[in-house]
Amino acid sequence: MNRLTVFLLALFVLPQTLGPAGAQDAFGTADDAPIKLPGLNEYAPTDEATHAANGRTVRMEATLTENGAPLKYGLTWRIFHPIPGPDGKLPLLATSEGGSADFEFEPGDYFIHVAFGRAGVTKKLTVPRDGPIETQHMVLEAGGLVLNAVSGIDARIPASQLRFNIYKADEGIDGEQQLVVEDVKPNTIVRLNAGTYHIVSEYGAVNAVIRSDIRVEAGKLTEAVIQHRAAQLTLKLVAEPGGEAIADTAWSILTSGGDVVSESVGAFPTIVLAEGEYTAIARNKGKVLQREFTVQAGQNSDVEVLLN
Repeated sequence: MNRLTVFLLALFVLPQTLGPAGAQDAFGTADDAPIKLPGLNEYAPTDEATHAANGRTVRMEATLTENGAPLKYGLTWRIFHPIPGPDGKLPLLATSEGGSADFEFEPGDYFIHVAFGRAGVTKKLTVPRDGPIETQHMVLEAGGLVLNAVSGIDARIPASQLRFNIYKADEGIDGEQQLVVEDVKPNTIVRLNAGTYHIVSEYGAVNAVIRSDIRVEAGKLTEAVIQHRAAQLTLKLVAEPGGEAIADTAWSILTSGGDVVSESVGAFPTIVLAEGEYTAIARNKGKVLQREFTVQAGQNSDVEVLLN
């Protein structure tokens, strides 16, 4: 397994080889949010017992790639009846979590689904009445993605001010990209099927947004560091340069085109803005004052508006 580090916008790719012992560990701290089952989005629980009365044992294992080692943990197995119930959903017959698993089946047809985070694969299984039954080897064709971001060249951004949304790169039939997982925190491993994903990175809550396409490769952990062209600013209305911030001040921030991008009230509100030209308007006790200022990527600073 390889570890890929991608610096988006800077475009540096630094591969690092992982030994066999580290292959599973590289994906060990994935997010645990609910997932949708590929091809099996609807299912219904059932009261049938996990073990069939006259069952045949079937061994199941899953790997990230065709020639990879079986995963030892992090898997969720689900067994479905192939015929939908009265509600139109496939009855869920059994589940198991961990690594490889053994299930007992009565002869017949079933659907097997195995999930590894948000990566998953589905397979039809036919259990004969007699004869050998091979171990069911499921190839996930999955990898991992870790997201982070910097401001400017290398200014660290606090994790509390960053969020990432991951979409499928291809547009759906409605012309919109399908959301895969939202509100991903920095340095969180997200397990995904191999493919290209559209990443939306938000720094702060105003207009610092970067969009990038990232490819996840099977059996590899990709670390993507996104470069924001933005900075954090603290607004202050002061009587003199470097003076005490005046309370009860209402603020409006306008772009160079005159659009309002932020409004707040306080002595020294802090906001994050994308690189560019802005105007700060301060209102306090009937007075309206303003100042033009420039935001430079990675250069956090105070923006002071003089009262007189």
